[in-house]
Amino acid sequence: MADWTETHTFLEGKWLEGNTPFIGVRTHAFWLGSSVFDGARAFEGVAPDLGKHLARVNRSAKTMWLKPIKTVEEMTEIAWEGIKKFKPGAELYIRPMYWAEEGAVGSVPPNPESTRFCLSVYEAPLPKPTGISITRGRFHKPLAMTMPVDAKAGCLYPNNARALLEARSRGFDNCLMPDMLGNVAELATANVFMAKDGVTYTPAANGSFLNGVTRQRVIGLLGDVSEATLRFEDFETADEIFVVGNYGKVTPVTRIETRDLQPGPRFRKARQAYWDFAHSKV
Repeated sequence: MADWTETHTFLEGKWLEGNTPFIGVRTHAFWLGSSVFDGARAFEGVAPDLGKHLARVNRSAKTMWLKPIKTVEEMTEIAWEGIKKFKPGAELYIRPMYWAEEGAVGSVPPNPESTRFCLSVYEAPLPKPTGISITRGRFHKPLAMTMPVDAKAGCLYPNNARALLEARSRGFDNCLMPDMLGNVAELATANVFMAKDGVTYTPAANGSFLNGVTRQRVIGLLGDVSEATLRFEDFETADEIFVVGNYGKVTPVTRIETRDLQPGPRFRKARQAYWDFAHSKV
C-alpha cells in the first residue's frame, strides 16, 4: 500500500481524510478517461495564482465535455478550508478535479450532467532548487486534432509519463519533448526557458502544449522573454536553462546530455521575482 502524505479531500459537502476511494468500476472517467484536474500550491502562508488555476480547471472541464459545477469563488473558499487543516508552514499541493460518472448515448462520450467534483489538498514539499538533468525525449507532444491539448486532462499524461520514464532509464531527471514538427515544446512535467547572449527564450505556445499559469506569470515578471521556435540544438548551446511549473515553481537545469551548466542570472532573477510576487512584494 502506498505511503500517502497527509491528505484532505472535499467531496459533496464533506472533508475526507486520506486517499479515500470514491469511484467505481463503471465510472466513465475510470475506463474512458473523462477527467480533468489542476494544481496550485500553498507555501509560506500564500497560494499564488490560486484563482487562475481554479479558473483553468473550469475551462478544462468544458473542453472535455464536462459541466463545471463549482465557481472559482466556491473553489477558493474550499481550498482555503483545506489549507487550514495542515500545520503552519506545510508545503501543499491543491488539486481540484472534475470527472464524468456516466457516459452519454453510446457510452464513449461523457454525460455532462453526471459531472462530479472534488478538491484535494495534500503535503508535497517543494523541491530544492539544486538543479536537474535533461535529455532529448523520444516521445512527441500531440496535436490539437489528436488530443485535447488545451485542457489539463488526465488522458494526456500517459504520454508524458513514458517520455519521463524513458529519460530516467538513461540516467536523466527529465526530458525536452518536441512537438510533431520536431521543435521543443516543453519538458515532460514543466515549461522550459533558456538564455543565450543575454536574451531569454521560451518555446512559443503553438497549441501543442498547455500554456502554463506559472509560465505566463514568469514571462510577465521578467518582461523581456522572447517566445520563439526553438530546436534541441538551441538548448544544447544555451548559456543557461531553467524550468517553471506549479510543482517546483522555478528550477535550474544543471546538465543537458553530457554538458554541465550552472544556475545563471536569469534563473536567479526569475526565481526571486516569483517569490516576491507570491508574497506580494511586487
